[in-house]
Amino acid sequence: MFDIHCHILPCVDDGSGSFTDSLEMAEIAARSGIRGIVATPHCNMPGVFENFWSADFDAKVKQLNDILQSRNIPITVYPGQEVFAYGDIIERIKNNELITLNNSRYLLVEFDFSVSEREMLKYLQMITAQGYVPIVAHPERYLIFGETPEMIRDIRSAGALVQVNSGSVTGNFGYYPERAASYFLANQLADFVASDAHSQYSRTPDLFPVHEIICENYSYEYADLLLDKNPQKVVNNKEIR
Repeated sequence: MFDIHCHILPCVDDGSGSFTDSLEMAEIAARSGIRGIVATPHCNMPGVFENFWSADFDAKVKQLNDILQSRNIPITVYPGQEVFAYGDIIERIKNNELITLNNSRYLLVEFDFSVSEREMLKYLQMITAQGYVPIVAHPERYLIFGETPEMIRDIRSAGALVQVNSGSVTGNFGYYPERAASYFLANQLADFVASDAHSQYSRTPDLFPVHEIICENYSYEYADLLLDKNPQKVVNNKEIR
């Protein structure tokens, strides 16, 4: 499996607090069957986590991979960001302040939890107009989809792909996110399931339980698509139809 949304890069946001934490997160991920992780620190959040990309981030990704290799943990960490929809994100991408997932065509984008559909569509159209493919992070947690999950069809029609959090499927985020995630999965409106892991203790990068749930409730093929095939296409910059 490949995890395209994980806060495993240490000391940059509300995720891993040290390389030791990152190592323990990677060990959990490896035991669950994950082979690749895209590090996606929060960024472009004014006054909270701006985290514009720099050589320091490149160095941390390399250092983390070196540590994993030295410990024989069979996981590769790829560069990425979880981009908050604010301001002129296209200009920041052109300036290399914001990056796509493993420098592919795919941009992981998050919104305020109370975002309106109009505001979301404005940013998605801005992204697709420049040739990028937006992946909406955990839409099942946004209020508009918790109340009316069928609205996700409008988001997909705008050219966006949908990433569901594993914790939403397992019920860890409450009733409405679980209901919306179930709707997305039952109607094959999700493209990825990722951990959105923040630590080795809670919201961990263990994707085995959600893989089992999707296999049992839907099919092995669908679990494989959401947790392995589509994420690999992102990492390798391949087209997802």
